[in-house]
Amino acid sequence: MTTPPPNEPKGLFTSAAADYARHRPGIPPEVVSLLADTMRDADRPALLDLGSGTGQVPAALLPAVPRIDRVDLVDPDQDMLRQAAAALEPLLRGRPAGFHPVAAEAFTPPFDDYRADLVTCARSFHWMDRSAVLKMADRVTAPAATVAIMGDGSLWTYRADWTAALKQLIQSYLGEERRAGTAGVYGGPGRRYEDNLAASTFSQVTERRFPVRRVWTPAQILGYLRSTSFARPDLFGDRHDRFEDEALELLERHSERGGLVEDAVFTVLLARRPEGKA
Repeated sequence: MTTPPPNEPKGLFTSAAADYARHRPGIPPEVVSLLADTMRDADRPALLDLGSGTGQVPAALLPAVPRIDRVDLVDPDQDMLRQAAAALEPLLRGRPAGFHPVAAEAFTPPFDDYRADLVTCARSFHWMDRSAVLKMADRVTAPAATVAIMGDGSLWTYRADWTAALKQLIQSYLGEERRAGTAGVYGGPGRRYEDNLAASTFSQVTERRFPVRRVWTPAQILGYLRSTSFARPDLFGDRHDRFEDEALELLERHSERGGLVEDAVFTVLLARRPEGKA
């Protein structure tokens, strides 16, 4: 296994890596099955995961697709990649893996004839130079490869009484605009992902939507918030402890006997080159 090199650039979620690994929801089983099916015709499939974070996608796919021959994870945050390396070590079973602490568009193949069969991007495409990423994917993928862009929003965007109250509390500390860590404020993705894909080589797009119900405890919500770009601890400075005390009280008031319910939709865009265009 290729381990992440030391002293590489740190990214937006650096201080949140441990909480990210512990509290971010995983990939739904139905999505894992869908992604596994995209590799059914590849003899020795290679997985390229962009914006990997702590490696949730490879961690879900490696047990589901034992034929995966190589995994490459790309994330500018060295701490995230270290968490991913630790999580994937027992799942790789000696298979090669590369950990690349660079922006997604800056990924370069680890060897000359490298070709990825599946490129995944979960909950991270909005942070990227999407046009440049898709051009990079065109250069490093097999002709029949699939690009999977996935996500399910966040508790900032999910609409419920308890998330509205929580968002209002966060804004009372950090201002009305959604913060984005060291980058300032988050302006949204702008162009639709479908439009980004339509303008790329991977213009044949299929959308799949999977309802997911999650039940959170107040303590889990606090852990999740520490992992986000909009409520990470360093944004609050010396007021973070006070914020968490208030947030815990608020969440406990809203928590029903069964916990805090989130009914999310996990959306997957599967994009391929049109037939005959590879």
